[in-house]
Amino acid sequence: MLYLNIQGLRDESGWQAAHIALPRYDVPTMQTRTLAHPTWIHFGAGNIFRAFLAAAQQSLLNAGLTDTGIVAAASHNFHAAAESYVPYDNLSLLVRMHADGSCDREVIGSVAGCLKADWQDDDWQTLCRMFCDPSLQMVSFTITEKGYALRDMNGSLLPAVVQDLAAGPFRPRHTLSIAVALLYQRFLAGGSPIAVVSMDNCAQNGKKLRDSCLAIAEGWQEGGFVPENFLRWLSCEESVSFPWSMIDKITPHPSQKVADQLTALGVAGMAITKSATGTVSAPFVNAEVTEYLVLEDHFPNGRPPLEQAGVYFTDRATVEKSEKMKVGTCLNPLHTALAVFGCLLGYQTISAEMRDTDLVTLVERIAGESLPVVEDPGILRPTEFIHQVLHERFPNPAIPDTPQRIATDTSQKLPVRYGGTLRRYRERSLPMVQLRYIPLVFAGWCRYLLGVDDSGKTMPVSPDPLLPQLQPLLADVTLGKPDTFTHQLRPILQNADIFGVDLYEAGLAKTVEDDFRAMLAGPGAVRDILCRQLSERVRSDQP
Repeated sequence: MLYLNIQGLRDESGWQAAHIALPRYDVPTMQTRTLAHPTWIHFGAGNIFRAFLAAAQQSLLNAGLTDTGIVAAASHNFHAAAESYVPYDNLSLLVRMHADGSCDREVIGSVAGCLKADWQDDDWQTLCRMFCDPSLQMVSFTITEKGYALRDMNGSLLPAVVQDLAAGPFRPRHTLSIAVALLYQRFLAGGSPIAVVSMDNCAQNGKKLRDSCLAIAEGWQEGGFVPENFLRWLSCEESVSFPWSMIDKITPHPSQKVADQLTALGVAGMAITKSATGTVSAPFVNAEVTEYLVLEDHFPNGRPPLEQAGVYFTDRATVEKSEKMKVGTCLNPLHTALAVFGCLLGYQTISAEMRDTDLVTLVERIAGESLPVVEDPGILRPTEFIHQVLHERFPNPAIPDTPQRIATDTSQKLPVRYGGTLRRYRERSLPMVQLRYIPLVFAGWCRYLLGVDDSGKTMPVSPDPLLPQLQPLLADVTLGKPDTFTHQLRPILQNADIFGVDLYEAGLAKTVEDDFRAMLAGPGAVRDILCRQLSERVRSDQP
């Protein structure tokens, strides 16, 4: 048997026979060196981190271009993080899945350790020491869109943030409070420069991260917990930079089929587990081959030479164009549309949806509505990117991605994935009222919130921080009884935090309401409106 741990790496011939590549550097030596003087700490050590960022750092280690790895920091869901790292000596197995059914397998050893970012844990002092070390060049995040929010739907501070502001930088709970508390330790130790980098799918993610960090620091300064000099240091981009980024790689939940294949190859301990909070984890990550990371090149304390691992380094304007292209036009809006309608129509994989003519046509039309207001970043071409997404990536049957996974946190994703397009229509004085398919997605999402699929059966609704506020608004709406819908959508559709604009002011609310009402006609109504809307537009486009 092959064992995914430091001892198990010694069986080089066994791994070679299983066609699984091993790190080409001394992993224990790298771990010791990194933990003593880290250059990179990462919050949110989930699948995209292991499949992309850790793999990129491994490429540099394999080539001798760096001699340190990455320290992972877990700010919540500690049990799941520990299960993914501790039993395997921080190693993981990456399975890159090609559309033809073949795959490449590699043991990733670039993570030197996974520390618990909890002020009550012994690891806290270790993290404080690491943040004080001038060797630290970068702190990065993949904590999803909701991880940057300090306020709820009504604009009130989240309870954890209220507690953090009252307690000062000594007992932080929110991930960004934890990060700012650790940055405060760096300031007290002399304030060596550092880059703080969001690698999440958020519009202007560097600005979002900077604004939230400064808001926490300002609250602490007003409370007398930190000096004004700390705020000045944190605000100075030559001391603490917040580079913008665009990241793209599909990393679905671990696949049982992949687990079985690894077990058949003789790799022990490949079981998939699920935590009490629903987090699915495994010692392996299955992911697509395609990946993009575009980073603003502003690292005041230096950085790893990640361009040697395929990362694009450029200026902020190009990053923003790349982000708008991918997150607001060419991939993420299409993913969200497939998630909403895939759940309603009973699909279990994205690749299966891409064999549904209605859904393929829908996402093509959504892209068509977004393309007129997207800017070509130059380094990636929008039309080529969309073609790759629709004809290679989404249809890839080897990627076991589900609409249910992508539907998670949709309320946090809509303003990022669609709001930018709507705002650009408004800024350029283009007629938003002519949009037809983007509003259809909004109506589909509202219909999805009822928790009833298109056949009339109860379906699970994926986790979303706003569900406790949104679903009660629709409690009186009943499938098969369109008259039960009156004005229940108003507080949702007028919320610019959800859609990026007030849909009533934008002139789109009535379209959404009409589509939503049509979807309530009874079982099959969702499919019916898709067929009608798509075919009607085709006829209207014909001479």
